Formats: sequence, structure tokens, C-alpha cells
Amino acid sequence: MRGGLFSLVLSAATLFCAPVMAQHNAQILSFDDLDGWAEDDHQAALEVFLNTCPDMNDGEWLRLCAVAQQQPNARTFFELFFRPVLIGGDEPALFTGYFEPELSGSLTQTSRYRFPVYRMPPDVVEPWHTRREIEQDGLLEGQGLEIAWVDDAVELFFLQIQGSGRIRLPDGRVIRVGYAGRNGHEYRSIGQELIRRGIYQPHQVSAQVIGSWVRRNPTAGRELLYHNPSYVFFRVIRTRNPDDGPLGAMNRSITPMRSIAVDPRFTPLGAPVWIEKDGESPLRRLMIAQDTGSAIQGAQRADVFYGFGDEAGLEAGRIRDPGRMIVLMPIELANLMVPDA
Repeated sequence: MRGGLFSLVLSAATLFCAPVMAQHNAQILSFDDLDGWAEDDHQAALEVFLNTCPDMNDGEWLRLCAVAQQQPNARTFFELFFRPVLIGGDEPALFTGYFEPELSGSLTQTSRYRFPVYRMPPDVVEPWHTRREIEQDGLLEGQGLEIAWVDDAVELFFLQIQGSGRIRLPDGRVIRVGYAGRNGHEYRSIGQELIRRGIYQPHQVSAQVIGSWVRRNPTAGRELLYHNPSYVFFRVIRTRNPDDGPLGAMNRSITPMRSIAVDPRFTPLGAPVWIEKDGESPLRRLMIAQDTGSAIQGAQRADVFYGFGDEAGLEAGRIRDPGRMIVLMPIELANLMVPDA
């Protein structure tokens, strides 16, 4: 889960090539309509596009990927071969942020490191046991499923929400973990529960605020975490470069401030997406759709990857902004989506 969400296992056809059927609420724009387009670093976007375009399974996308691999002028490449398509522009847009957390942990259980990060049990059939049952009853203890133990139950909870992260060991080594599966129970927002109880107003809620409240109220805080019955299991992620980003839904490392999570029913994974995010920190940038999440639903919905660590987490946690997003589609596919354009 990322930014209150986690990547789902979707079919390859859904993930890498959204349907190109005619969209009644789609509109083809010109690049002049994109606020700030000329000022962006198009080369940076092209490099991120190249990370995943070979994995797209549509012939038109693969042809453009082959062109991109010849290192053309980046801005010319996007303007020559793509058309900006506004999908669902009548919907209110929502941008949020996510990040890769870093936790302190150990390969052995100690008095400090006592909260286990579990692998996927072999006998999980959805829906399986709830978070409360798994943790209170110690259902997984003694089965050798622990990847590591961490020192903070709240950070472990948010690791499950983000769906991937780093665990830094006492000797400085880092283990990277990623989403492996879940217990099949629906995710329930503890932020929304705090709002429902009247403890906070909607504009006050962030991951930092929630974590602080849980730590100040350990008994009630533990019960609050149990309000979310969903439980996420992990796997060890091995990358050649430890500085690479976490793996997104396309099983490739994602890039801070260039990768976004989208709803693949509307936006093909691997597609360039122009972001016009408003709010306190406006953002006008060409991103690449390389991730998904269960809470990312709708054509005008995106989660921006801010990087890893506490600073990225603080920034990502503040983002809940309006704006609009425009998908760059190959010309032929754009014409299929909007046949009367």
C-alpha cells in the first residue's frame, strides 16, 4: 500500500495497457494547453520512461519505446509522437504523495527489536485472519516467517500502508522489503476513524499526526491500529544498486518526483502523464505512471512518489491537493479514445 494504499496484483493486460476504447469524457488537448510544459526537464522524464517502456505489451507503445531508445531530443519526441488526453476532466482531481520508509531493525529478536516483519504464510486463503487476530494471538510466531524485527509498531503499521521500505540493521546494512500479499480484509483508514471520532479535523490528519497520537495513547492507539483489519506481508527485494527506488507495479524501480501511482483502468502503466498539481507547493511536471494502489481510483487520481526516509515522508504526508492530470497517449491510440476529435 502506498500513501494509504498498496499495489495490487493485476493482470498483465490491465497493468501494462489500459483499454483504448472510446472515452466519452476524454478530450485531446494541445501541448500549448499544458501549464508549464516548456519549462520542464523533458530529458529527465524520458529517462524514467525508458526504465519501463520495454515492458509494455502494446505494439504502438513498443514502437515508440524503440524510438526513445535512440535518444532523440526529449521534448521533440513527446510532442511529435504523443497527444495530451484529458480523461475524466469533469471529475475533481486529487493528488497525494507516498514515500519509502526506513525503519530500524534487526535479524534477531531483542528487547528493542520485537515487532516482526512477516513473509507471506503458505496457507493464506482470503479472507484470512484479521490484524487483531494475527498480532494479539501470535498466530505466526514460531513458524520462521520473520524477515526481521523492528523497534516501532507504528512505523511497521505505516510500512504496511506504504507497501515497501528499507530496514536498516545495527551494522549499517539495509534490507529492502516489498509487498508480497495480504490477508484479504478491506483496508480501513485510521485517519478517517480519528476524524469520525472528532479527535481531528480533516485538514489536520497526516501520518505524522496519527503516529504521534498513537504513541501518546498506547492502549487506545493499539486499538486504533486494529480498526484496520487489513494486514500486509512482505518479501525481500534484491536490487543491484541499494540507492535505487522501490519496485513499482511494473516490477521496476521507481524514481522520486518522476514516478506516480495511477488507476490503470484509465491510465496505462508506463505512460507519460503531465501533472498540474496545485496547493501550497504547486507542481508542473511530466511524470511516468509506474505504480498502482488500492486507494488510487479514478481517471483524475494520482499518488506522487517523493523518495525515501523521514524528509520525504514529511513532504508526502502533507500532500492532498487539487489540479488536473493529462495522459500522453500515442497519436493512434489517442484517436481511438477520442474518435471525433
